[in-house]
Amino acid sequence: MSSSPDDSPRPTGQYPHDTHPGLVPGVSVEEQRVRYRTDKITFGVAGALIVGFVIWGAVSTESLTTVSTAALNTVVTYGGWIFTLLAAIVLLFLLYVGFSRYGRIPLGKDGEEPAYSMGSWIAMLFAAGMGVGLIFFGVYEPVTYYMTPPPGRAEAESFHAMHSAMAQTIFHWGLQAWAIYALVGAAVGYAAYRRGRPLLMSAIFGQRAHLTVGGRLIDMFAIVGILFATSASLGLGTLQIGSGLQIVTGMGRVGNGVLIAIIAVLTCVFLVSAVSGVAKGIRLLSNFNMVLAAVVAFFLFVAGPTVFLLNFIPSVVGTYFAEMFQMLALSASWGPEAEDFMRSWTLFYWAWWVSWAPFVGVFVARISRGRTLRQYVSVVLLAPTVICVLAFSIFGGTAIWLQRSGTDVAGAASPEDMLFRVLDALPFSQVTPIAIMVLLAVFFITSADSATLVMASMSQQGKPEPDRKIVIFWGVALAGVAAVMLAVGGSDALQGLQDLVTVAALPFAIILLALIPAFLRDLSTDPLSLRYRYARTALDNAVRQGMGDHGDDFALEVRHQEGPSAAGADVDSTGERMSSWYQRTDEDGRPVDYDYARDSYVDPEPPARR
Repeated sequence: MSSSPDDSPRPTGQYPHDTHPGLVPGVSVEEQRVRYRTDKITFGVAGALIVGFVIWGAVSTESLTTVSTAALNTVVTYGGWIFTLLAAIVLLFLLYVGFSRYGRIPLGKDGEEPAYSMGSWIAMLFAAGMGVGLIFFGVYEPVTYYMTPPPGRAEAESFHAMHSAMAQTIFHWGLQAWAIYALVGAAVGYAAYRRGRPLLMSAIFGQRAHLTVGGRLIDMFAIVGILFATSASLGLGTLQIGSGLQIVTGMGRVGNGVLIAIIAVLTCVFLVSAVSGVAKGIRLLSNFNMVLAAVVAFFLFVAGPTVFLLNFIPSVVGTYFAEMFQMLALSASWGPEAEDFMRSWTLFYWAWWVSWAPFVGVFVARISRGRTLRQYVSVVLLAPTVICVLAFSIFGGTAIWLQRSGTDVAGAASPEDMLFRVLDALPFSQVTPIAIMVLLAVFFITSADSATLVMASMSQQGKPEPDRKIVIFWGVALAGVAAVMLAVGGSDALQGLQDLVTVAALPFAIILLALIPAFLRDLSTDPLSLRYRYARTALDNAVRQGMGDHGDDFALEVRHQEGPSAAGADVDSTGERMSSWYQRTDEDGRPVDYDYARDSYVDPEPPARR
């Protein structure tokens, strides 16, 4: 292919910085000139709502319980279908993005290398997928389904119930969960590292969307969702630490006073880490926890029914795929029993993942920088799901095997006691409960530390290193909400935690549904998409003309062409939708000169960011 000597000059003045939108290599958020400020509306309204919630729970727990129950009933009755719809379509949408023409688009600039090696990337995804949830629900959920199977699935305590129980557990924790995380991670990562927008949920909808009323609402809902989801996770960890204290110390049943004391102590620890900047120490602690979690799972595999588990795990995978559509189809339309199951389990999980999505999504976006969307979708969906299959099959399979062998795991006094009952039936039962408590405490610290930093960053327009006072505020708020959620739950604290998460997640579920067309709109105008579109049209037109005019003997050349046969005849490349996004501005939003050929600003170095 060659260029014709009579080519017309390239158009200038029609595009920002005289650069065609198809030739922009991408824009990174770090390259933008931004003055980060505390968004008084986003921070003030979200903070006031949370403080009001904590005060309400402390002053009148009964009325808050009544209102939260009524709100849950309304959400389940009128909004449950939204969660079900989201879980069904997000996975399909991601598969389309990953394996269509958009799959070649990187989460970064053209030619940018991946931020981490494949091994490190998968290891960090493993870290994101593990947490208090595995330790709390790893035994409780499969055993519950085994003893009381989901509606219309199996006979209680049968072999079918055993495999179906694990399939249902993986359905809640596997592909659908990670599809929700992956959607947010892909959209946020693309917006930040390809379009130069701040690391905010609202940035998915436009360069300056975070300064609009709608954008601020989105960021507020994201902050509230993260707060409730993290608080629920911390509440679950606190309940199980309290149960471990009973076993290790021999003390009586712990009440809310002891649980709140546990929250207070661990909150002080993670606040010190969050404001002291000891990020390296937190990373080391997190890595230690991942190793400890793997050691606990390996111990259960070796000390428990090893041969049974080797046969069980492949059968569980087969059952999961065989029953997936039946699990997807279950809804309140199947009757009261199905509605109760959805309320207590499936809807809670979809709500939990939706609430966690801004937090986990931002983390996944950061570690996936430089990966193409095809790589991203393949690995982010499959790697954590495989880990969940192995981990839950080991924890849950061991518990069900013990239940069938005569150990009454299901008869534990509370859900948080079930894992300790399993450990009591295996060797080293004096040591393993301590390891579990350490695991839970470190999960509490690292999760809370990361969540407070993300919430503080969102409060300051995506500031990479948020102010300490904002971090402290959200850390204290996190502890306060966790304590209130435990108090609202009363004797059934677990159900109380689940109910509040489900209610808090509904607004953000609607936002995620709106995110899908917004993300697709950005992808359709990506420089690589434009080049693909032009190439396909130009090559098709040229080959057809060449064969018609010259048969087999012709070559291609690039020359100026107008009219319907031009490569971009159906594209308005000068329109705002195509070209406005890569116009560079200063800290006050005023246009400044930029040289995309050299990939640098034309004017002198900007003043230091404040």
